[in-house]
Amino acid sequence: MANVDPSSLAAQARRLYTEQLVKGLPGLVNGIVEAANVLRDKPAESAVAFRRREMALELHRGAASWHQAMVGALRNALLYGASGTRAASLPAAGQREPLSLVDDDTIEREILGSRLALAMMDRASWEFADVRARMASLEGREELEAHDMLRAHVLARIVVDAWSRCGLQLSSWRELQSSLHEAFADLVELAYHEVNRALAAQGVLPEVDLRPMIRRQQESAATTDTGYSSITGAHGAPAGAFAGGWGGGGGSAGRGRTGGSGGSGGHTGGSASGGGIGDETRLMTRAPAMHQGPEQAQAVLSRLTRLVSRHLPGFTATRPVGAASPNLRQAMAVAEQSIRAKLEAATVQGTAVTAPALLEPLQQHKQALKKAAATPVERATIEIVALLFQSILTEERLPPSVRVWFARLQMPVLRVAVSEPDFFATIDHPARRLIDRMGACVMGFDSTVLAAGDALEQEIKRIVQVVEAYPDTGRRVFQTVLIEFEKFLERYFKDTHEASRKGVSLAQQVEQREEKAIQYTIELRRMLENVPVQEGVRQFLFQVWADVLAMTALKTGAHSEQTKTMKRAAADLIWSAGAKVTRDERAEVIRRLPPLLKTLRDGMAFAGYTPQRQDERIAELNNALAAAFTAKAAAIPSARLDELKERLEGLEEMLPEAANLQIDESLVLDLSGYESSELEVVTAGGSMPTAAMMAWALELQVGSWFMLDYRGRVEPVQLAWRGLRGRLSLFVSQSGRCVLFQRQPLAAFLQAGLLQPAQDESLTVRATRTALAKLDVDPARLLS
Repeated sequence: MANVDPSSLAAQARRLYTEQLVKGLPGLVNGIVEAANVLRDKPAESAVAFRRREMALELHRGAASWHQAMVGALRNALLYGASGTRAASLPAAGQREPLSLVDDDTIEREILGSRLALAMMDRASWEFADVRARMASLEGREELEAHDMLRAHVLARIVVDAWSRCGLQLSSWRELQSSLHEAFADLVELAYHEVNRALAAQGVLPEVDLRPMIRRQQESAATTDTGYSSITGAHGAPAGAFAGGWGGGGGSAGRGRTGGSGGSGGHTGGSASGGGIGDETRLMTRAPAMHQGPEQAQAVLSRLTRLVSRHLPGFTATRPVGAASPNLRQAMAVAEQSIRAKLEAATVQGTAVTAPALLEPLQQHKQALKKAAATPVERATIEIVALLFQSILTEERLPPSVRVWFARLQMPVLRVAVSEPDFFATIDHPARRLIDRMGACVMGFDSTVLAAGDALEQEIKRIVQVVEAYPDTGRRVFQTVLIEFEKFLERYFKDTHEASRKGVSLAQQVEQREEKAIQYTIELRRMLENVPVQEGVRQFLFQVWADVLAMTALKTGAHSEQTKTMKRAAADLIWSAGAKVTRDERAEVIRRLPPLLKTLRDGMAFAGYTPQRQDERIAELNNALAAAFTAKAAAIPSARLDELKERLEGLEEMLPEAANLQIDESLVLDLSGYESSELEVVTAGGSMPTAAMMAWALELQVGSWFMLDYRGRVEPVQLAWRGLRGRLSLFVSQSGRCVLFQRQPLAAFLQAGLLQPAQDESLTVRATRTALAKLDVDPARLLS
């Protein structure tokens, strides 16, 4: 690099970046047109099908114009720098811009552009970090300009503006949003990669990236992603630590998104055509949509505090609780009363309050609050909280009836944020957790999922009113109502929610039965530890008869005559399985065997075993008894048999306490026999899940939404119930379909992408990302 002008190299890098984008645009545009055609051909309701046909036709007509507009804007940006983008027309810091109303389309374009930029940076953050470091080295600066064409938000603006200018509708963009995000994320990642490769070849910071520079080979949606892994997976661990245990092999181990067309949906046909669950999860070749662990969420908050601290060094300084200035406290009280009155009036009139209508009074009060603020830190806090709620209130999946109550939380949250700096520093702040938990419960895939007057909506209303009623208690009121909300969810899905009530009741019965069966199994193992019983008979007692005893005890009582009959059958079976050395003993076995087998069948039938399963178990048992009949082993002493009978009669008194059970996988029962028309039970799941996936399965929270691909059906489901030990999890669809998972199959489905979270990150973390993008573009708004 010694003989090359650094500024010339920087210009070449931007030219290469532009050329890579331009070169990839034809294929990208064709891919989006094809995605629209695929969506058009999918079966749907008449109104949806008509809208998709219109969208496909519109895109077919406007694709060439959109392509040309993007190419022209990129060339313009390369020739004239920042003036080639709409960003160039923004006022410089310190200048005043004439006040005017912003139309809804402009706001919508800003929102869609921000989401596209975030999607691109989610995929390409490592490559962009290297580009930024190398360009900073070449140009002798600490950071790229806010509107440098290398920044993702500049490309996002070009793309969205070109879409609108060529006559394409924003509603069509929203319909194709997942495909657009995926395509542009791949394109910009590749462009950054080529810039890094070229600069490294010129000797510009060749060691800035210690990872191998490996390109992702993008194939069609129906094929696998190979040859590329994100460097970090969940919780910041190396990707290889997870990839080694995945059933599918390659793919991105970090936030690899399986998306609508490339994830589980790509394998639905295989599962529907007769492949078992094991085949479904083993044959998945994309990486799962791994959740954002707390480390990733914390990293987003850290980026925010670092960005603000660069412009406001005192922002992270510790401040005592309740330190808001008097004028600001008064202004917040006035704003809260005004917002509450407007929203209550709209609610009484039955008026549907749109997101722009909610944002307008909040924006108006923001200016008044900033004027009342006594310090730059207070003004910055007001701006950041306003940006967070702007993102939250424009979230499309929030039901309109709940959006109003989220809007009323802005002033209470601002009051806490001003007095408690750790609101911006930690994901565990109760105000954040409350918003995230409520958001996760109502943000289903259908915005109409929450019916007006639903108990969940009423609880959110109550919580917001409680928070408003105690303005001076800081985090304590948020912590209190958060605990109350968690308790409410347990009752809601069990007693109130129509779709889940029956399923939760059945799942609880399954858990009680399994818990009891495990207790019986443990005690039977202890009893037979040193007793010479044939292995097949031993396994029948542990795997089948312990379950029969548990079910009989739960249905008829531990001391009922029927339960006693099942215990006597166990004692008879143990005696029959012992070696028989005399003719009389063998004759006695033959005489007692038919009634014993009938009792065993009756017990299995009472426990819900199908005739086919009974036949299989009896056949196995007959083989075991035949082997025991002819075995040359020591007979069970009569005294020992009498002791076993006595212990079986008092079995309940000796059972281990459920709370003290140490359960390994060998004790977990096959629950497939519990399946019914009202409860589907998933007991197997293909490839062995990794430890990270098993841990993730335990972290899922009741009320959260997922997309489940199972038995040929792909539909949104809500986690409605978790067992006490997290071994069982019940998911319920809006139509009332109930699917019960054991822990290991649940982890396997997560690993394979057959169960994907509706949100890959929480509501407040996503809002923080959006705020970061806007502050990165215009940091002057913090102090204005």
